[in-house]
Amino acid sequence: MHTISVQKNWDVIIIGGGIIGLSTAWALARQGLQVALFEKGTVGAEQSSRNWGWIRSLRRDLAELPMALRVNETWSKLQEQVNVGYRKTGLAYFASSEQEMASHEKWLAAARQIGVKGELLGRAAAEDLVGGTKQPLAGALYSAEDGVAEPQMVPGIVAKLAAFAGVKIVENCAVRGLDVAGGKVVGVWTEQGRFGAAAVVCAGGIWSRLFCGNFGINLPQLKVAATAFETTPIGNGPQVALNGGEYTCRPHCSGGYVISKLNASIVEIVPDSFKLFWKFFPAWRAESKLLKLRFGKKFFEELAVPTKFSMEQVSPFEKNRVYDAIPTERTISQAMDSVRLAFPQFAQTKIARQWGGLIDVTPDALPIISGVGSTPGLFIATGFSGHGFGIGFAAGDMMAGIIFDKSNRNRREEDAFSFDRFDLG
Repeated sequence: MHTISVQKNWDVIIIGGGIIGLSTAWALARQGLQVALFEKGTVGAEQSSRNWGWIRSLRRDLAELPMALRVNETWSKLQEQVNVGYRKTGLAYFASSEQEMASHEKWLAAARQIGVKGELLGRAAAEDLVGGTKQPLAGALYSAEDGVAEPQMVPGIVAKLAAFAGVKIVENCAVRGLDVAGGKVVGVWTEQGRFGAAAVVCAGGIWSRLFCGNFGINLPQLKVAATAFETTPIGNGPQVALNGGEYTCRPHCSGGYVISKLNASIVEIVPDSFKLFWKFFPAWRAESKLLKLRFGKKFFEELAVPTKFSMEQVSPFEKNRVYDAIPTERTISQAMDSVRLAFPQFAQTKIARQWGGLIDVTPDALPIISGVGSTPGLFIATGFSGHGFGIGFAAGDMMAGIIFDKSNRNRREEDAFSFDRFDLG
């Protein structure tokens, strides 16, 4: 491997080239800081390019709503500069019963206090919204302000914008660990040597727990496997993004649709499942209808991965530069069947491509955007629980504000994403 040409000292080093790491780097560079971003593989190759592509406010945790509302303007301005496939399509959550409508109504009442402009639609209005459906409906929760973008396009474009702002992006160079002196982070060790920094941000997605654990930081995070696919184009499908209860479906810029099945995300039982059992048990119990537990070879694969490793040796991050999750064929078939039942015009549609992804999940399904009190100079931006793509730019701005220690920060908003909210004793 040839030696990379990178200056040795930076204001901030970012670990991870997904949408969160890129957005944080871009935000910091716009503040005039010298920023380097190290990615073990290539930017956006994992979950940042494998998600559903929703830009939504609907049914988010109330703590995330301020970010979701702020970020719409960023998406609009970005689309004006360069095509990232962003369209304000509107988004609807179908309801199959009056009980579901009551749940939507309760959420909407609270969300309107924060600024969400959603509305409840009756059955006829919900059917008209999608041009007719065979799916039995009680109504829908709808926001005309929500939309979609194309995950395969976005990370590469944000990387170019960050580089133009001055960020040095280094691909195929894994960060093996932290350089700590006097109890404070003063840089990182990479496979290409040491690089100094006044602050380091771990934005490693599913790899963040392993990275932090090597330095005694117990990051409560597990992985959830999901499958999605894109169809061939059709001319008369719904033009809004939909949560149909059994499926999700949204228009792709190609003319096809990105579809996934709800209630089919897989939680592999791995050694960390036992270590974090009591942290995640309330979430598993509450979401038991949405998550499928599976015990298999993944347990033994992760058991073989060292949780402690030297800075002088090849790290687990170099051995698996891009985790290419395998899509589940049964999930694809079930999702397509559900969509065809709701919209018969999909009957002849074929699958253009399919993919799997791994989602970084915390016990409360909220991200960590925070400094680490026990390790000054280290910051964490991870655990977005499948919600990160749409709010990535706002999360990057928040992380930059924390590092830059801006006086106008909303510390009350940040508290919901603090690392310290978890009892890690």
